[in-house]
Amino acid sequence: MIRYSGRPIPAALIYPDAIYRIRGTGKRLCLTFDDGPDPVSTPRILDILSSHNVKATFFCTGSKVLASPGLFASIATEGHDVGNHGFSHLNGLKTPVRKYCQDILRGRDITCSNLFRPPYGRLRVRQYKILERSMQIVFWDLMPYDFDLSLPPEASYRILTQRMRAGSLIVLHDKATATSLQYLDRFIRRALDEGYHFAPVHDNFGQG
Repeated sequence: MIRYSGRPIPAALIYPDAIYRIRGTGKRLCLTFDDGPDPVSTPRILDILSSHNVKATFFCTGSKVLASPGLFASIATEGHDVGNHGFSHLNGLKTPVRKYCQDILRGRDITCSNLFRPPYGRLRVRQYKILERSMQIVFWDLMPYDFDLSLPPEASYRILTQRMRAGSLIVLHDKATATSLQYLDRFIRRALDEGYHFAPVHDNFGQG
């Protein structure tokens, strides 16, 4: 939900062509990771995903890709989707339209991806209209707030397991402080045991 003039408005009404959930039948989930690559968390996440043969989508920040090109290459070579999370992780609501769009386009050039997730999930309508011309904008269906260090890991885990549903597009964070690192393996095991299966964003929406 987004608030304008103090009243909540569903994001789908503001950004109608963005992705919020994944398509298809069956108990399908999509795991996504924002803010990487990170020298501490990315290898751990990749190892956990590999142990379960699960593919995910990593929305990477351009400046961090330049800092850790080897990690960025590992994400792709292990069969995961790569998306653009901007170059500088700017808040669209606090950044002029031109500056924001230039930053996002720079991130696209570095990640070579037409998938874009707005940092903080925030961008102005004008920014959205410009960027959607050349990119598929991806939000999410479920966030367990694993970036919030005031929220205990078990509370974050409960949000995730209680609210997941067929089609959920889940956003976690690829950073050393993310609490999801403490329960990612357990969550994937539980989801698989409950009959869910995982697929990256492109498997559900194609490359266009």
